[in-house]
Amino acid sequence: MRYLALLLLAPWLLILGWAFWSYPKSLPRTRLRRYFDLAALLLAAFAAVQCASNAFDTATVPTVGQYGPSSGAIWQQVLPALYGYGACVVVLVLALIVRQLVWRPHAR
Repeated sequence: MRYLALLLLAPWLLILGWAFWSYPKSLPRTRLRRYFDLAALLLAAFAAVQCASNAFDTATVPTVGQYGPSSGAIWQQVLPALYGYGACVVVLVLALIVRQLVWRPHAR
């Protein structure tokens, strides 16, 4: 159950990774840029897994009360998904900014 949130979020994270790898087409596609893109994608995946794992550990499971379990147990899966998604997006946005600054075509 620990990685269920990431498993359910994985298709969307793969789409974000593909979009990062493919666009923008206006930047030159050098070998160094491809290594940078690969490193950014690996870092984003690592950050997503780490943050989701930490969020799973910090999410509290509600106790069973007099009338049965209280609502809120879903947060043990929602919180890791939010943290994992957030970490992945933050890394990819920072990589987009760095990539644009380094590989943009220079104005003449």
